[in-house]
Amino acid sequence: MIVRIMGEGQWKLADSHFAELNKLDDELLAEMESGDGRGFRRTLSALLDAVRTLGEPLPDDALEPSELILPAPEATLEEVRAMLSDDGLIPG
Repeated sequence: MIVRIMGEGQWKLADSHFAELNKLDDELLAEMESGDGRGFRRTLSALLDAVRTLGEPLPDDALEPSELILPAPEATLEEVRAMLSDDGLIPG
């Protein structure tokens, strides 16, 4: 799967990492719903770090369609809330 981090670029990740990313997404959603700003910041950072660590960065000139689009690291809770679906940032 191809994942885009807004403002940074794209990474190619094996589908086997989807469960790990989805777990972090569930934590992020719970923190947002409870208004836990500190937890939100920590989990968003962990989610983006997981993509960077588990994935292979695509060249800057690559324009692949992204299956997932994640917010920039400095995104606010309100900005991320606007990006959410019922499933969170990651469907499923």
